[in-house]
Amino acid sequence: MKLNRTAQRTVEILKLVSKNPEGITLDEICEKLDLPKTSAYDIVTTLAEMGMVKVDKGVRQRYTIGLMAYRIGIRYTNNLDFIGVMEPEVRTFAKEVGKTVFFGVQSDYEVVYLCKAEPENPIITTATVGTKNPMYCTSLGKAILAFCDEETFSQILGRIQFSKKTEKTILNRESLIRELDKVRELGYALDERELEDHMECVGAPVFGADGSVLGAISVSSLYKPTEDYDGLGRMVAKKAEELSKMLGYLGKK
Repeated sequence: MKLNRTAQRTVEILKLVSKNPEGITLDEICEKLDLPKTSAYDIVTTLAEMGMVKVDKGVRQRYTIGLMAYRIGIRYTNNLDFIGVMEPEVRTFAKEVGKTVFFGVQSDYEVVYLCKAEPENPIITTATVGTKNPMYCTSLGKAILAFCDEETFSQILGRIQFSKKTEKTILNRESLIRELDKVRELGYALDERELEDHMECVGAPVFGADGSVLGAISVSSLYKPTEDYDGLGRMVAKKAEELSKMLGYLGKK
């Protein structure tokens, strides 16, 4: 299928402008996309007239994403069935890593599992879709807690009643807060046999279009001393980032 050149350039310009919240000049657009200045000027002028980009006038005009583009994006995300997006991705990821993959969301001060996918030769896990577990001793829960807003964090923290599940379970707020600082630094959370003695899990946050934490994705398997859990954590964080982008997340502002 032959693509319309002007339409293709228009989309490329919009994508570039959206990645530069501080604004981008016409010269920078031309340089980054290797476009003739006259063609780029005609496109951005039209986009500005339609409200798709905003012109910030100064010594040099800078273009930022416009209100109309934002409204179109919101209409898309409002109609988006995120579970419909998540389920096939969770299944594919389970096959890729050869381990059980979950997607979960916050439910009061617990995490509830909404999606589960297993590889061809699954390891038995006690959690099923609809199961709830404490946030403080699961990788899903810690990933959500570490990146939620301050008000939500305070409310959840105030309601947690710590209970010993294994010898490795976190049992007080101070230890949990230190653990969450580490999660923010790494971008992923570990459940180091804190919920079940034989299971080790790695989780990372999934963000929605508005920048808030929608939930988290995790990988679970039988504990192995030889497993590179930090390497697995980076893989899960990368997948969570991909899922966030699919749901309209454009990154930190």
